[in-house]
Amino acid sequence: MLLAIDTSAGTSVAVVDRDGGILAEHSSDDTRRHAEVIGTLIARSIAEAGIEVAQLSGVVAGMGPGPFTGLRVGIAAARAFALGAGKPIIPAVSHDAIAFGCTGPTLVATDARRREVYWSTYSGSDAAGLPIRTTGPKLTRVGELETSVDGFAGYRLLEAGTVSAGALGMLAETMFANGRAFDDAFDGHPGALYLRSPDVTMSSGPKRVTS
Repeated sequence: MLLAIDTSAGTSVAVVDRDGGILAEHSSDDTRRHAEVIGTLIARSIAEAGIEVAQLSGVVAGMGPGPFTGLRVGIAAARAFALGAGKPIIPAVSHDAIAFGCTGPTLVATDARRREVYWSTYSGSDAAGLPIRTTGPKLTRVGELETSVDGFAGYRLLEAGTVSAGALGMLAETMFANGRAFDDAFDGHPGALYLRSPDVTMSSGPKRVTS
């Protein structure tokens, strides 16, 4: 049984079970209030699932792609909850959750703000029902997706405003049940998939003060 958290696009929290499916899920599509709502969504999901924290076997964190500010809220919440509960943290690619269950060539796209879009392509699903990612995640300008994706016309486009934590959790359950390594989903680069630098960076030296 897993607690799943994703803040790559909106905020979503769920409790899932390999055999029982999605036991509870609560989401908000507000992309600017992740920190304000995530604690409430976690509490509601656990209460609705009717479980004790000790029954969880791990915490799944959606690692993006997503804007820096929102994405780090969910990852930090997942890590803090896992640490407090003494459970392992499980990283998963948010786009893979959107594509989970796809049955043919699929193009997943999510809002990256700044008039940009995150995208990933999938050829379909394997025998275990897991999505087969062929490209991405990548970042491109809004309006340039069609020219950025080779064979664009051959894909079914999935534009997602939020990422279902329920799907994220079931993706992780399915990966674990089939002996898949979670780090493999990141192509050797496990960690948050921001795909761009944060707005605020350390300056290279002290600020100059002029009279």
